[in-house]
Amino acid sequence: MSEEGIQRIPHDEILTYEEFLRIIRLSVQRGIRKIRITGGEPLIRKGLPTFIYQISSETGVEEITLTTNGVLLEEYAQRLWENGIRRVNVSMDSLDPKRFEFLTGRNAFHRVWAGIHEVKRLGFDPIKLNVVVIKGWNDNEVLDFARLTYDAPYHVRFIEYMPLGGPIEWRSDLVVPAEELFRRIETLGRLSKLDRSATDGPASRYRLAGGMGTIGFISAITHEFCSSCNRLRLTAEGKLRTCLFSNVETDLKSPLRNGAGDEKLLEIMDRAVANKPRGHGLVGETAPVLNRRMWGIGG
Repeated sequence: MSEEGIQRIPHDEILTYEEFLRIIRLSVQRGIRKIRITGGEPLIRKGLPTFIYQISSETGVEEITLTTNGVLLEEYAQRLWENGIRRVNVSMDSLDPKRFEFLTGRNAFHRVWAGIHEVKRLGFDPIKLNVVVIKGWNDNEVLDFARLTYDAPYHVRFIEYMPLGGPIEWRSDLVVPAEELFRRIETLGRLSKLDRSATDGPASRYRLAGGMGTIGFISAITHEFCSSCNRLRLTAEGKLRTCLFSNVETDLKSPLRNGAGDEKLLEIMDRAVANKPRGHGLVGETAPVLNRRMWGIGG
């Protein structure tokens, strides 16, 4: 987040859990099978483990996953397991505590690392570690992250730096292409490509010879995957975003609170999906001007 802080949203402007559940139930009617609860740190919201249980038991969703910055992960890991979470993504941009503090703005490396060990102990699988690689800042840690997969079943995923806000202003020359990362990691050993699975998302997955875990590459900048993108994002205040890099949002909260029936809500959602952009527009040297940063959208 910005060092100057953020403009907070009044509590009554945020969707209630009941409102989220209604939208999820309607989404399931249209074929949605996977729900990801995202942050920052979504665990900061009171009652989240119970909400997860409600999604699991009341909506017909087949899979629920969590993306977290890991700050509260150790504290909540057992409750997450008990309420149906088995897969977790953790943002982990550095293995150096001081660099971690600079990149995240929080002196929380050891808390996050303890949370990762705790979900590993409990049997979460997969445990995905998301590494946003920024040239000159943390790209010298790529091999250290890759080595983690030798001794633990972590799914380390290297993500090209995208213009979504962060401690360093985005420039195209800060992007480390996935092909370059691949070549660096191959100096450790042969990388074998793995068949795609339902949980891969946009990542291309590989395994180092002798490794327990996997290595993934998400190349949104150098090789867009827009034609196969099937993701929708619902913000905390009820805006449906069909593309991470588009400023177009569809308001679901207003019709929801103004008494719209299920068919009307489905019509609004259908129209938004039908107008999903064909591409993200990340072309050239300049970044698009976005109305939200990643901390305002959800990972």
